[in-house]
Amino acid sequence: MSAPPAPEPTVEIRVRGLEVGFGERLVMQGLDLDILRGEVLGFVGASGAGKSVLTRTILGLLPKRAGTIEVKGQDFDKITQKQRESLERRWGVLFQQGALFSNLTVQQNIEAPMREHLDISPRLRSELAMLKLALVGLAPEAADLMPSELSGGMIKRAALARSLALDPDILFLDEPTSGLDPIGAGDFDELIGTLQATLGLTVFMVTHDLDSLYAICDRVAVLGHGKVSAIGTIDELLKSDDPWIREYFHGKRGAGRQTAHGLRGGRPPAVGAIPPASKAG
Repeated sequence: MSAPPAPEPTVEIRVRGLEVGFGERLVMQGLDLDILRGEVLGFVGASGAGKSVLTRTILGLLPKRAGTIEVKGQDFDKITQKQRESLERRWGVLFQQGALFSNLTVQQNIEAPMREHLDISPRLRSELAMLKLALVGLAPEAADLMPSELSGGMIKRAALARSLALDPDILFLDEPTSGLDPIGAGDFDELIGTLQATLGLTVFMVTHDLDSLYAICDRVAVLGHGKVSAIGTIDELLKSDDPWIREYFHGKRGAGRQTAHGLRGGRPPAVGAIPPASKAG
């Protein structure tokens, strides 16, 4: 007896016909994208193509001119403000520079979303913040530090802890390894992969880091000419005839990654331990 067919993957975020522009300049025109539940989807494209613009548009930080955005099956144009706020609590965001509040300690930064959305005691809020701190591999002593006292890698981890404050289902990462040295970037990739596997997160990651794509992404979407020009595993994209994709994956840097990773698309099995923050990171 043949095995039953695998169930269709659930679409966590569905974007159709998206149009975004600034003045007379159109950044996206007719963009379609499905982000599947439980996957790590990498999003790449040329500098200035609008990768971060898509994230900010999905989050509602930038207006769209046309198209639809559905999160968990709900069209953002057809729901109430209260329903939208409820959905927004289901996601966490890590911006490129961390975007920590400079006048708050690390612990206070992590507690900020809890203060806004949760009716819990200060003691429980503090305990949850320390739990999130440990979850991202930071020592308890980091809780009382100000953002100006943190290294680049620690800023990323503290910001990640804040993005996890409300136990989200979906995690948006904007250039998460930008500015980190290779060791720190590798540790952070491992951390993201471990958290995704442990917490069952859906991760949408804007990046230019080839190592990150090979290390933790299930699929990669390519932004070109205002649309998703290709999407698939790295193995599938390596076969593409698109000139930009070929240059990106088969250029000097890309060829080195293929050798290092054995031409393997998709991420390896998640490791069991969360890597601690390196001193260099």
